[in-house]
Amino acid sequence: MIAAILQARMSSRRFPGKVLADLHGRPMLARQIERVSRSARIDRLIVATSGEAADDAIAVLCAELGVACFRGALDDVLARFHAAACALSPCPEQVVRLTGDCPLADPALIDQLIAHHLGADADYSSNALERRFPDGLDAEVVRFTALEIAHCEAQLPSEREHVTPFLYQRPERFRIASLRGERALGALRWTVDEPADLKFVRRVFDALYPSNPAFRWLDVLELIEREPSLARENAAVDPSEGWRRSLAADARQRGELP
Repeated sequence: MIAAILQARMSSRRFPGKVLADLHGRPMLARQIERVSRSARIDRLIVATSGEAADDAIAVLCAELGVACFRGALDDVLARFHAAACALSPCPEQVVRLTGDCPLADPALIDQLIAHHLGADADYSSNALERRFPDGLDAEVVRFTALEIAHCEAQLPSEREHVTPFLYQRPERFRIASLRGERALGALRWTVDEPADLKFVRRVFDALYPSNPAFRWLDVLELIEREPSLARENAAVDPSEGWRRSLAADARQRGELP
């Protein structure tokens, strides 16, 4: 079985509550679930949120949508992700990791990554190891046995918060596969970290969704090429703030920073 676990929480540091912000008349998370549910290769979809009261609204939305919701640790995201996978019956052989700030996620691209992962007999696969797809189309596929190893052995804050670094930073231990985009489009921001990002995504949905609710990522690219001003909506947003914060926490744990 292939399960997709979609991480979502209300307590984003830069943009609290973003996952339930309005996106073309529905919460942003509902729009992402709508898109991911079109995947032909994902057998089960589960939202993994925290047990904090702030995330009750996410659980309520999942119940309304008929989507499974697992609640676990807020800050130890690796533990939450692993526990969500373990809660499924039967236990999945492969787990797709998605995050709730990517409402433009493309199910066909996710399916392409899953096929690539299975064909390579990989432990870990991603379309973002070498960023050539727009930021916001990210997906990862992890063999469950590799996820268990990461959960048991990962120690650094960055490894616990971001779930998969323990795997892709150890190519000597794990078979790593990368789905590489044909064009260098990694500078494009299609994820939602700040209000400027949401403004961009809203404009995309307003332009494409009414005539084609199942629009593809290539449709978004064509829209931007027709209307270059769209890509400038959020061009100033720093894409690496969260990762740098995790690395600083690693350094403090090692005693390298006060």
